[in-house]
Amino acid sequence: MAKGISALWKEEDWWAVWLGFIIIGGSLLRWLPKIPKVGKWTGSPFDAFMVIKDGVVSGNTIIPLIVLMVGLAVLTAIAIAAMKTENVVKYFFGFLGVFILATIAYWTANQVNIKYWGLSYAMWALLVGLLISNTIGTPSWLRAGAKTELFIKIGLVLLGAEILFKKILTLGAPGLMVAWIVTPVVIIFMFNYGVKLLKMKNKSLVIIIAAATSVCGVSAAIAAAAACCAKKEDLTLAVGMTLIFTVLMMFLMPIAIGFIGMNAILGAAWMGGTIDSTGAVVAAGSMLGPDAEKVAAVVKMIQNVLIGLVAFFIALYWVTRVECKDADHKPNIMEIWYRFPKFVIGFVAASLLFSFIVMPAVGGDVGYVESTYIKPITTALRGWFFCLAFAAIGLESNFKDLASRMEGGKPMILYVVGQTFNLVLTLAVAYVAFMLLFPNAV
Repeated sequence: MAKGISALWKEEDWWAVWLGFIIIGGSLLRWLPKIPKVGKWTGSPFDAFMVIKDGVVSGNTIIPLIVLMVGLAVLTAIAIAAMKTENVVKYFFGFLGVFILATIAYWTANQVNIKYWGLSYAMWALLVGLLISNTIGTPSWLRAGAKTELFIKIGLVLLGAEILFKKILTLGAPGLMVAWIVTPVVIIFMFNYGVKLLKMKNKSLVIIIAAATSVCGVSAAIAAAAACCAKKEDLTLAVGMTLIFTVLMMFLMPIAIGFIGMNAILGAAWMGGTIDSTGAVVAAGSMLGPDAEKVAAVVKMIQNVLIGLVAFFIALYWVTRVECKDADHKPNIMEIWYRFPKFVIGFVAASLLFSFIVMPAVGGDVGYVESTYIKPITTALRGWFFCLAFAAIGLESNFKDLASRMEGGKPMILYVVGQTFNLVLTLAVAYVAFMLLFPNAV
């Protein structure tokens, strides 16, 4: 019992929940200001740090960004001090370095031409980190601030605040069909294909790729990696492949849908169920019109709900089947509990809080909740924590380790075959749901 209680302030998963809800509480109580961002820029790189309104410069975001950097360093340092996993002073200065790299990633991604091609901050953060680790090597002081798992888990807790059940219900049964029927089928297919047909030895990598492909890309990969205790290199490899194919699908799928004359709503549901990033889904959906954009975004949001369930069942399967020592070994419920990623509890709790407490308190006004609490605070900070995490992943990875996990190109084959299966099955289910059973859903 004592060990279980002490875990509440000694384990990273729980600290992700506490810190996530400190941020959520600060947002709801209006204690937190609007989170500064790195802006778009075209010619002058300095425009990214300027506040421009009606063509006139009215200020800059440099001081707010510095305040944000120090504030997040202090907030996360509380967890580091409690867990005693790193010297707090070393962590603090290391965090500042990682934050600067994250800012560089945002700055690069927000160049107008680069942004047009969908090359997200996540990709640039990963590349910046990999460039450092594979050239000069990651300095020890910088590595001290690269707490990948902590950043990711806090970001996922904050992601829960964006999962509003009222928005999910706008599509009802057809949206649920596309998101919830296809997802488990694709995961099971890909895991069996990778392990039994491709005979991949690294089962953790297989399930991470399967989760990323079938659910929602990077976020699902992160949750799956935590559930099966995968190595950072496995996550890096899966995330890298996911980001590359997400960019390709974001541009090619709307073009293909328009070329063959597919119904825009059907195409939107198809993209929402297959493109592995919420931002990319929205961008792709917008190319087909406002109604299509809404459908694509909601289908993806319904899929995002499954992150917690997928993590739970992966943890359950890993404890009872993959890591079972012998036929007579029967893991008890506590083994499953210890393996289960606790930050998922925060993810679910945040969704329930905003869906069934905050929403009714403001009369069910989704727009008010999103514009007041979610977008300016939780979504913005979730983006920063994810960006920090991707930079940290890059800093802790090297190409030699990644190459050793390629198994002769099998992970790439797994992704391509799995995504192809996902595309075909999602289109079939979307057609039945939106064209045959519920043609007037939108």
